[in-house]
Formats: sequence, structure tokens, C-alpha cells
Amino acid sequence: MLEIKPIINALLRSKVGALLLLIQIAITTAIVSNAAFIINDRINYLNQPTGYEEENIFKFNVMTFGTDVDLIQQIELDEDRIRQLPGVVDAVQISAIPLSGGGSSTSFRLKPVPEKSKSVNASYFETDEHGLNTLGVNLIAGRNFTQEEVVINRDFTKYPNVALATKALMDELYPDGDGLGKTIYTGDKPLTIVGIIGMMKGPWLKLEERKDKSVIIPMLDPSKLHQFLVRTESGRRAEVMTQIEDLMHESYAKRVIQDLTGLDKKKADYVAEDLLMMRMLVILISVLVLVTALGIFGLTLFNINKRTKQIGTRRALGARKSAIIKYFVVENSLICIAGLVLGVCGAVFLGQQLMAHYSVPALSYWYVAVTAVAVFAMSLLAVIGPAKRAANIAPSIATRTI
Repeated sequence: MLEIKPIINALLRSKVGALLLLIQIAITTAIVSNAAFIINDRINYLNQPTGYEEENIFKFNVMTFGTDVDLIQQIELDEDRIRQLPGVVDAVQISAIPLSGGGSSTSFRLKPVPEKSKSVNASYFETDEHGLNTLGVNLIAGRNFTQEEVVINRDFTKYPNVALATKALMDELYPDGDGLGKTIYTGDKPLTIVGIIGMMKGPWLKLEERKDKSVIIPMLDPSKLHQFLVRTESGRRAEVMTQIEDLMHESYAKRVIQDLTGLDKKKADYVAEDLLMMRMLVILISVLVLVTALGIFGLTLFNINKRTKQIGTRRALGARKSAIIKYFVVENSLICIAGLVLGVCGAVFLGQQLMAHYSVPALSYWYVAVTAVAVFAMSLLAVIGPAKRAANIAPSIATRTI
């Protein structure tokens, strides 16, 4: 017999403590299930494949303040000198750095403006024929563009007519998978897709709608501040990076080398806030679980101390230790179940609000279920010790105090 009715009557006589514990369990369930879901989402986000050998790639900026140099010629000279360094696989001047959080994007259409057409937003990189090899991404269909197809944009009168695009972009524009060789448009400018790239993340990992959609355009449009990307052989990146500044100044001294950084470090800087948020959520979960466990433990101890005479009397009337333990376990379970019902509702509501206001994915109900089971198991473990202590109260206590 579980003695539900006397337990409920006892709880109603001291309902403040039970109500506080119920609320605590509800809040813990609602917050922990959502926090655990967000943590898992962030872990998947931080560990997502990018398509790059991040540990073998680095970038740097060049700020040229001299006016006695042709920037195009100097860039080509710089690229050649960097590629000749031992350990360098390839190097290129490029308009944006992947995984850095900074770059350019535009809409790519099936028909030129102003005709109505399907349009997909994607990031784009302007570079030369060495861009594909420097990025180290896989071309899964078609070909790379040639040196003759690279447009040097000195006066904005020319624009390339070919490009490479990622599979994710082309699959959205051409769901039948026949995008290779087709012409897409940026504004009214046509670009024939001569090659399709497999996995290649753009500059923005956080933007779900375009993180996998990129276009590489064969164009050089240098300014006084431009960027280089370098890919090295495995394990030789640090060795090459130490030579860059001297190499660039030997070629032309009137410039400053800035932000010499590995691609993995750029990515780490970009996702630093997400990593911090994930760690804070882990701490929040730990504190909430600990506080809830202590709350259950403390309430049970309080009830034991308050009912010492009652427990002693029951022991004197023949109640077994197991019956005393069962009494407190059932009492705690009733509070916990009520709190879990409230907490599950709160978790679903909180998940909906987070999804509506902070672009968080829809909460998986598995996280709510697993959290509820874990909180219930924790509550049982927390009550066992105090219940055993209650069971050890000697019957003589009742005879001394009655």
C-alpha cells in the first residue's frame, strides 16, 4: 500500500515547502531541457565540417601606402614569391576569408534583372585561377576557370562570364541537379557555371540559409588594403608564416602586413561567443541540478525533523524501516511528478519562445523526456539518504515524548 491519501494530507499541512520544491523542479526541467538542447545544437555547429584544411591555411592583410607601384603587378609578384616558399602548396589574393564572419553576398538569379525569377542569396569570393587549389575544396563536377578567364577589374567595364558554385547553391537553383553549364545572373550580369564544388563553407557559419552557398568569381579587384590566403603542406604552416612579413617587405617596403592569422584561429574568434554561451549553459545546468538536489535533500530532512514523534510512534506501533523509507520516497515522488508535469509544459513554452525570438531550432521533445527522467531519478537518489535516516529513528523516541 502506498498510503497516498495520508501523504497528501501531510503535504497539505506543510504545503509551503512542498510547493517551493515543486516550483524548483518545474523550473529546473524547463531550463535544463532547453539548455541541453541548445548545447547540443552549439556542439554540432562548432564541429560542423567546413571543407577546408583549417590547420594548414592562413591569411594576412596588406595595407599599401606607397603610390609608386602598380597594385595588380605587385599582387602577381607577391603571389609568385609566396608560392616559391618551401612548404607552400598555393597562395592567392582573395576578396574574402572563409569562416571569418566577414565577406560579401548577393542574390543569384535564373534570369537577369528586371525579369521575375527564382533568386538565392549566396556569398561570393573574387580571386584568380589559384583560388580553388588554395582553398583546398573539392571540385566534384566540371572544371576550374583558366587564367584567360580571370578579369582584372581596373575600370569596372569588364565582368567575368564564368564562375564556380557550390553544390548547395546549384541544387537550390536547379533541383534536378543539372546546374553544370547553366547560366545564372547577378543583377543583369551572366555567369556560366563551369565547375561545381562540394563542401565549402562561406564566411558566415551562423547564417543557415547561405553558409553552404558560395560562388567563386574569376576577378581581381585590388585596393590598397587587400588579403592573401595561403595553403601550406601539413605541419609547415608556422614555418611559412614566420617568413611572410620579411618576404613582402623585401619585394616592396611601403606597406604594412596585418592580421597574419591561421584559418582555424579566425574561425575560433568568429565562434568565440557561441563557445562562451555553451560553457555558461553547462555551468547553469550544473548549478540548477545541484540546487534542485539540495532542495529535495533539505526538504526531506526538514520533514523528518518535523515529524520525529510521528515516525517514532509508527515505529513503536510496528512499522518496518522499509515502510518509513517508502513513505518518504512516495511523498517525494508525488511532488516531483507534479513538478515535472508543470516543467514539461514550461519547457515546451520556453522552447517556442526561444525559437520565435532568437532563431533557435525547434526543441526536440526527446530532450524534455530525457531531462524529466533524469530529474525524477535525481530526486529519488536525493531522498534515499534522508529516508534511511528517518527509518533509523528508534521507537523509544516516541515513548519518551508522548
